[in-house]
Amino acid sequence: MTLGEKIRYLREVEGSLRDLGRPMTQLEIVAAVKRELAKSISQSYLSQIERGSRRHMTQSSRTLLARFFKVHPGFLVDDPEGFHTELVSDLRTTEGRLDVWLLQASERFAGDREVSDVLLKVARHKDTRACFLLLGAILDTPGLAERLLEALRPEALKPAARLRRIGDGRRSL
Repeated sequence: MTLGEKIRYLREVEGSLRDLGRPMTQLEIVAAVKRELAKSISQSYLSQIERGSRRHMTQSSRTLLARFFKVHPGFLVDDPEGFHTELVSDLRTTEGRLDVWLLQASERFAGDREVSDVLLKVARHKDTRACFLLLGAILDTPGLAERLLEALRPEALKPAARLRRIGDGRRSL
């Protein structure tokens, strides 16, 4: 994937995260960067990157866009020729690999909006690895995942799980 394709993809993801129902425009990205990070990047610069007429970004622009899109700066380069997303380079950090994997998984699960949104949220979290370690700890504690889901998102429980809760005497409808 080229740098331009990645920027277009991230604009699409960002539009979805902001419930726009469409990709954010380059002008919307410029305005959001200015508003949220108090930094500037020009629309023409983004356009040149996306069109491929500017093949590389400055380090400061790469860092700025990585902060805005909440991706690893190493993601914002052209993939080497012959690169396959299934292969993992030893040079990438665990965090970067997780973020790329989560972004790709979010796209694959676009049909399940809740799952897709959660994958994006984890990818955008400042410490993706910690999110997975926390999830592992929750799942290692018997019954904790169900209790947390019941407390935080009772509407997400499947009907069969709600009926079991009633049978256990722990919850009533």
